[in-house]
Amino acid sequence: MNLTQAAHVGISVSDLDASIAFYRALTGRDPIVADETMRSVPFGGTQGLPNAELRYATFNLDNIGIDLIQFQDPVGTPTHGAANRPGSMHLCFEVEDFDAVHRRMEEAGYGFLGDDYTFVAGEVTPDEALGTQVAYFNDPDGTNLEIIRPRGGFAN
Repeated sequence: MNLTQAAHVGISVSDLDASIAFYRALTGRDPIVADETMRSVPFGGTQGLPNAELRYATFNLDNIGIDLIQFQDPVGTPTHGAANRPGSMHLCFEVEDFDAVHRRMEEAGYGFLGDDYTFVAGEVTPDEALGTQVAYFNDPDGTNLEIIRPRGGFAN
């Protein structure tokens, strides 16, 4: 298939305005479109839904877009996508100064799911991944998010 480039990630949200505020604060960017709408039975069908009435916004990062989508009809139920549930996903943000970003996020009130972690010998392979730092948190709807200072194969 040769699918080698991602265009965007779509995240279903319950409150578009709250999610725009969250991602604006997280990324330091304004959405390139905000509070746009779509009403389409055929588009809903492309996603296995009977209809698609929605509001959406898009943030463009340096290497990928983030589409925030609030389905108004049909309204979905929360997935509670814990990291270990098959089908759940996470969106990872690469940072250069992990400690500084982590500290700023804590000071701004972002709640991390646990302590930050640095990969150590005996717990991860290959050795080139040693020293990778990660921390996980959620957006307002529970979407799994991560910050990473990658090493080895985790570096893109």
